[in-house]
Amino acid sequence: MIQEGDLQERYTSTGKHSGYEVELIHRGLNEVKHLSARDMDILDGKIHNQKNSWKKKWALQIERQKKEKIKLEGIEKSEQAEKKTEAAKQELSKIENILLHTLDIDDAVDWDEIKNTSAYSEAPDSHEFIEYKVENGRPEKIKSISFPKEPDKSSFFKSIPLFKTLIGQKQKILSSQNKSYTLAIDAWNKEKNSINKVNDKRNEKLQFELKSWKTREEKYFEKQNTFNRKIDELKDKYSDKNAEAIEEYCEIVLNSSEYPEEFPKDFDLQYNSESRMLLIDYILPNIDNIPNLNIVKYIKTKDEFTEKYISQAAHSKLFDAAVYQIALRTLHEIFEADVIDAVESINFNGIVNAVNPATGHLELNCIISIQVQKQPFLEINLDSIDPKQCFKSLKGVGSTKLSSLVSVRPILELDKSDKRFKDHYEVASGIDDSCNLAAMDWEDFEHLIREIFEKEFAANGGEVKVTQASSDGGVDAIAFDPDPIRGGKIVIQAKRYTNTVGVSAVRDLYGTVLNEGATKGILVTTADFGPDSYNFVKDKPLTLLSGGNLLHLLEKHGHKAKIDIKEAKKILKEQMN
Repeated sequence: MIQEGDLQERYTSTGKHSGYEVELIHRGLNEVKHLSARDMDILDGKIHNQKNSWKKKWALQIERQKKEKIKLEGIEKSEQAEKKTEAAKQELSKIENILLHTLDIDDAVDWDEIKNTSAYSEAPDSHEFIEYKVENGRPEKIKSISFPKEPDKSSFFKSIPLFKTLIGQKQKILSSQNKSYTLAIDAWNKEKNSINKVNDKRNEKLQFELKSWKTREEKYFEKQNTFNRKIDELKDKYSDKNAEAIEEYCEIVLNSSEYPEEFPKDFDLQYNSESRMLLIDYILPNIDNIPNLNIVKYIKTKDEFTEKYISQAAHSKLFDAAVYQIALRTLHEIFEADVIDAVESINFNGIVNAVNPATGHLELNCIISIQVQKQPFLEINLDSIDPKQCFKSLKGVGSTKLSSLVSVRPILELDKSDKRFKDHYEVASGIDDSCNLAAMDWEDFEHLIREIFEKEFAANGGEVKVTQASSDGGVDAIAFDPDPIRGGKIVIQAKRYTNTVGVSAVRDLYGTVLNEGATKGILVTTADFGPDSYNFVKDKPLTLLSGGNLLHLLEKHGHKAKIDIKEAKKILKEQMN
């Protein structure tokens, strides 16, 4: 149910190792979480906590489904309609009171609360003869084979009739009875010995399983102790106003904030210790995440349910109100949790990753931006304000109708120096028409791609950064196009391949585009694409550039090269040998 991606290492622009990241996916909940930390033990702890959180959430969902099924089967349909209406009203009320929900909560981090203090447990195994404790999966005992009942002596030594004694057969009968009894006892003892051997082997298996379980328990507690120690270290660093620790702390605060399940809870943070400003890029819910069901009625004559929704205008207004409240709530939570007075001001950028109805493409747009000082904000009585009016009075920026998803320029933007970016060097000036791109050194190849695409985007003031290279000759790069209409974040992947690029690589690019919140993806290769790849990119914000397209792009910017697949295969084969 929970899928854990490959561990990725992160590096600064100078090549310094800066931490780790991993992607978790819960198939049942259809949720994706990207976790990162500078320390592997902290990341392990985050992974453990996220998995536990999902397990609880999944269990609640299953329980809700069971209860719903029972209710639907046992309650009259008119009562079902009333209950559904009540539930719909509650969902609408949650959105209307997003801000009020947090005001009675102490948002400061409880360090002991986030530590892992749970006992070790695992799912009980299913075994033929070993019994496990239900609560923690610990092997407890074996299912022993019982001994057969001992032969009853009296059943062998029956009384001898008098007439047989008189004719001299008594001794013969006694001897026969004794022999039968002895054989029965011997067979019984033999079976007992066999059973003892089986039970002994089962006990040996039990001890082996128990020892293995205890080993896993010990490793779990070692990991738990390490994680808890890291939490203490993070607490100390936070108290010392370490910038990285302050970012981690604020991340904990925002991750602890409870929102409706449909809302994304994703954001980027950046703390400036000199200005004491926290910059937040916050992913807002789409309008589709805002409920609109209002009333459910049961029509007895038709034996059917009908649903009535709030008007489109009311739905848009509810979305706007939710966005303003999320912004104010985020400011409140960070300022209230700032117990060491490290955050003097906050710049909040509210970003929506939604499909543009005009183009059908996913677009990442900043629709609100606000920058506030701590002290004036804390003086506001948030339980009595109108969120929109409050936002405007604090000189927040946003269109008059947020549901239109009109993009605004952020007051302050996150530093685009992604920790994954690498230093670059020039390659294009050193190539000519004798250079075979398909056999090129992969590191030179990745920097050539960056260089050419940087020239392509330079006309609009864009920039391209190389992020990482992979062993298959692939390279990831990120382009930033500042054009307010067609620009944004663009994922570029290049494959130095000598074979046709499969559709799986195109699917991977699309997944990366969605995960990065990018507006577009470009996949360029030294080879070609198959028909499945071209069919897949239809109606998606993806562009495929074959080897011929790459050569044309080079020529466009004054460089010549060649792509000889046959020669490249021979060269690469020789290099492997």
